[in-house]
Amino acid sequence: MNTATAVIFSIVMGFLPMLFFAWIVYWIDRYEKEPRLLLGVVFAWGAVLAAGAAFLVNSVLGLGVYIFTRSDTITELTTGSLIAPIVEECLKGFAVLVVFVVFRHEFDSILDGIIYASVVALGFAATENAYYIYTYGYAENGLIGIFIMFVIRVFMVGWQHPFYTAFTGIGLAVARLSHKSTLKIIAPLAGLSVAILTHSFHNTLASFLPGLTGLAAGTLIDWTGWFMMFIFILWALQREQGWIIRHLKEEVELALISPAQYRVACSAWMQTLTRMKALSSGRYRATNRFYQVAAELAYKKEQHHRLGDEGGNSTIIENLRTELTRLAAVAIT
Repeated sequence: MNTATAVIFSIVMGFLPMLFFAWIVYWIDRYEKEPRLLLGVVFAWGAVLAAGAAFLVNSVLGLGVYIFTRSDTITELTTGSLIAPIVEECLKGFAVLVVFVVFRHEFDSILDGIIYASVVALGFAATENAYYIYTYGYAENGLIGIFIMFVIRVFMVGWQHPFYTAFTGIGLAVARLSHKSTLKIIAPLAGLSVAILTHSFHNTLASFLPGLTGLAAGTLIDWTGWFMMFIFILWALQREQGWIIRHLKEEVELALISPAQYRVACSAWMQTLTRMKALSSGRYRATNRFYQVAAELAYKKEQHHRLGDEGGNSTIIENLRTELTRLAAVAIT
């Protein structure tokens, strides 16, 4: 394998798994899907801008530490445990902050914060993986090195960046759903701080426990953290389902939607089956949009309950009701 082929191969092996992971994240968002275009933009931010800027800043600051200390050990530890976590989490978190500020109407729940944070982090991980697979895989051990590094980067530590940055998304989401001004400031800072600390802990552990022992310990800790985050995501999904169950009852009472449509809207599993059935009836687009709007309406009503008419919630609710009523006539159950 020549160098050009190895570079292309490394890029493909770095990006394809992370794109698949991003699809998993998108799939997990069962009730109110985020816009795919916006998710694509934040993935690209992570892959190009955040990863590129992080490489440059980490390199420059690491060089500065080496010039000052003349120690490879101190430079490696400082860069991995202090510089990289701060730089990388701030750069990834900035994309989530932009969505939070500019596309505020799409930032409706805790799960939304996790989704956007995870996708930008997966973009960052894709570029980082490609670099590691080529530099520490192919360049050091040839073809076998590529596959070894692929296994490490994808299967052993593949979800580490989404795990870290998810805390930033959670912090911003808590601020989004709170009417307390102090919490609107503290929650995002706390989320970013936890993201930096977990990132730093992982890198520090890798520095002090090198080799297979460190890899095994790091993998065990990483997977434990991911499992806990998965449980948290399940809680967030159940919470959102509760919003739908509670807030769409009024739409049934007003005869805007049927009881059967309400039952489907309240169940992710029934929605999946209904969408599959709609494929053969030629009404997939209307049906898919109906249940998306139903969830958006429930979320906006929850925001109105918590925050009042912040951001024009009343007008948004009425517009969603109008669209829901129109779609209810053609959506299948």
